[in-house]
Amino acid sequence: MARGALSREEVLAAAAELVKRQGPDALTMRRLAAGLGTAVTSIYWHVGGREALLDALVERTVADLGEIRPHGRTPEQRVVSVARALRRQLRDHPHLVALVHERGLTDRMFLPAQQALVREAHAAGLRGGRAAEFVRAVQFQVVGHVLVERNRERAPAQHPGGEELWRAEAAGDDPALARALSRPPAADRLFVTSVRALVRGLLAGDGQ
Repeated sequence: MARGALSREEVLAAAAELVKRQGPDALTMRRLAAGLGTAVTSIYWHVGGREALLDALVERTVADLGEIRPHGRTPEQRVVSVARALRRQLRDHPHLVALVHERGLTDRMFLPAQQALVREAHAAGLRGGRAAEFVRAVQFQVVGHVLVERNRERAPAQHPGGEELWRAEAAGDDPALARALSRPPAADRLFVTSVRALVRGLLAGDGQ
């Protein structure tokens, strides 16, 4: 049974959810219409053809990913909050982020996060080239960490694994190190630790 009135936003929301769950290749007008309980012609009326739908979906994704608001009392805390929000967005929407990248809008997608980092850099007294380096270093740290996480998640089971590679004797006189390295990394904790260390170094002017 066909549903009642359908809005453009409902179509885009359903398309975004379909891409998020199954990837861009799964997004067809027929499948989208079936999921919404409407006719294919209704989808065309609201968003045009598939290419127009993809363009609208990318614009919607860029706008959604742009909502980053820093939290915290110190520059370090606020920058870490921006980094965590950006990581969460990239991890929660991998197919949509890939779609944005394929449409040549990656730089635009990152602009809101960069602008938030610029404000924190200025508040911490960084200007010019140092501020730009600060912004890019934090952005690259986030993106690099997400890429490593995804590669680990998609990798086949490792043989030998960490428990075999990091037996007590492999760490010399540091058995606690061996035990820690034999276990999978705590990704969230490692991410925050690395971003904090990076931010502290950049704010202190290390390497300048």
